[in-house]
This record gives sequence, C-alpha cells and structure tokens, in this order.
Amino acid sequence: MKVVFHVDELGMIREARHNIEHILLSEPKADIVLLMNGEAIQGYLLPRVIKFMKEYPHITYQACHHSMRNFHVRSKQMHEQVEIIESGVIGLVDLQEQGYSYIKC
Repeated sequence: MKVVFHVDELGMIREARHNIEHILLSEPKADIVLLMNGEAIQGYLLPRVIKFMKEYPHITYQACHHSMRNFHVRSKQMHEQVEIIESGVIGLVDLQEQGYSYIKC
C-alpha cells in the first residue's frame, strides 16, 4: 500500500497524524508520505510533529520549498527527516503517477 497524505492547513495536521496511525495499525509496512505545503508548512516546526516524526521514522516527510519561502521558514529550521521539495503540487502529481493513493487532510 502506497499513500500520500496532503496537508495544507495547520489545523488539519492532527487529523493526518491520526489517519496515518490507523493505516499503520492495519498495514504496518505501508509506504506513507506526509507532504505539507501552504500554512501547514509551519507544522514541521511544532514539537508534537517533531515527536511524531521520531516515533515514525519510516514515513517520508516532504515540505514544499515555495511554501517555506512564503511563510519564512528556513531549511535549517527543519528537522533532519524532512525532505524539502521544490513544489508541493508537482510532488503530489509525481507521487500519484508512481501509484500513491491521495488523501487530503
């Protein structure tokens, strides 16, 4: 199972985390990407999100560089697990072309 979770609102990060945890309960080897853009990009700086990333190191975490610029988030502020991609939208298209199911949170 391959799934990409797309979050672009800060208030939806919690929902994404819960949905990811539910998938992992039934599919522990699921290939999961959490891609954040828009205002949600700031979520990667939150202690609870950093804790989640440490608890689930096998998940791929992606951040949109365009959103980082728009919300004044610097690369050096990001946790080492976060992969910075140029465009979140293009990243979503690429992942779907690779067979990932898309879930918007």
